[in-house]
Amino acid sequence: MNKIRILFFIYQMGAGGAARTILNIVNNLDRDKFTPVLVTLNYEGSYEHNVKKDVTFIKLNTKRLRSAIFPLAKVIRREKIDIVFSTIPNYNTIAILAKLFSRSGANIIVREAALLGGNFKADAKLRLYGLLYRLFADRVIALSNGVKDNIVQRYKVKKDNITVIYNPVDTESIEHSAAAGSIEPDHEAILQKEEKIIVTAGRLVKDKDHDTLLKAFAQLVKDYQQECRLVILGEGERKQELLKLAEELQIKEQVHFLGFQKNPYIYFKKSDLFVLSSIREGFGHVLAEALTVGIPVVSTNCRPGAIEVLDGGKYGVLCQVGNPSDMAEKMHQVLTLSDEERITMIEKGKERAMDFQAKTIVRQYETVFAEVAERGIRRGRG
Repeated sequence: MNKIRILFFIYQMGAGGAARTILNIVNNLDRDKFTPVLVTLNYEGSYEHNVKKDVTFIKLNTKRLRSAIFPLAKVIRREKIDIVFSTIPNYNTIAILAKLFSRSGANIIVREAALLGGNFKADAKLRLYGLLYRLFADRVIALSNGVKDNIVQRYKVKKDNITVIYNPVDTESIEHSAAAGSIEPDHEAILQKEEKIIVTAGRLVKDKDHDTLLKAFAQLVKDYQQECRLVILGEGERKQELLKLAEELQIKEQVHFLGFQKNPYIYFKKSDLFVLSSIREGFGHVLAEALTVGIPVVSTNCRPGAIEVLDGGKYGVLCQVGNPSDMAEKMHQVLTLSDEERITMIEKGKERAMDFQAKTIVRQYETVFAEVAERGIRRGRG
């Protein structure tokens, strides 16, 4: 049986969740059945050094997404691709157009990872994406059941053509990084303090709602008299705003913005609590990573991701979105658990993390890839 050649298209192998998902899929695909080809635009991405050496990695000679259509079409033709896989609507559109211009028999699989839409203009745009998916996509992958429901409702894609597959989490690599990694020398003093360490990780953007986290932390320090520090990992456009807010809340000395870290897991390991303050999450990949490391979790009940990852609060403590008082209360609750309660919470979290193990999730992707490829072969014969 010939191996199925799959082209994975993404803007760049950067620090975002989409790139991390692509990385986990291409690295864990069964090489006896599949040959991965990774294609990006001409950017340097922080995950590139993690791509396995046997993966064909091609950078298109352009940094503009719209200019990628014809170069990508040439790659599809030249590499004799069987399946084109992409994620995020704009990239999915480029992948579909490239496949059409390639005049090849390749199949298209698109992935949706976010809960998009909500106003007239956004919903109209999603219906256009949905039209492309209905006409040209052989399968749509939804990151969660909530994302699937949103695709059915707003994109108008039939639910029978949508498969829910959670994010793959490379639990083995994470556990190794947490155990064997090292923190930056400049950060050692921060994590060796006697105070409790609270950590979060994510881009400094509006949807992550670090404002609520900072306000909750201020209440935790002042109202609950909790001696603690807040470590924020990640970069983004709102850094200066957040620094100013921390100063206004008089917690500047206890809050540490440490930027993007290639190995955030050692920071998780050395902390007492992980907090996610997001307004919305398609999945909440970082929650699964925190559970893998073995750190208690407090998260907003943002839909659909956190609700599904933590199973309604079974594997972590949920608080209300945008409610600093509720978040502060839940943070204090976890930080004051008894040793026995803390160990129980950690063990349950690690068990949950195994449901998202990369090899398990990638097998689900492989099933979809094989089904789509076989259907394409039958269609060609017909």
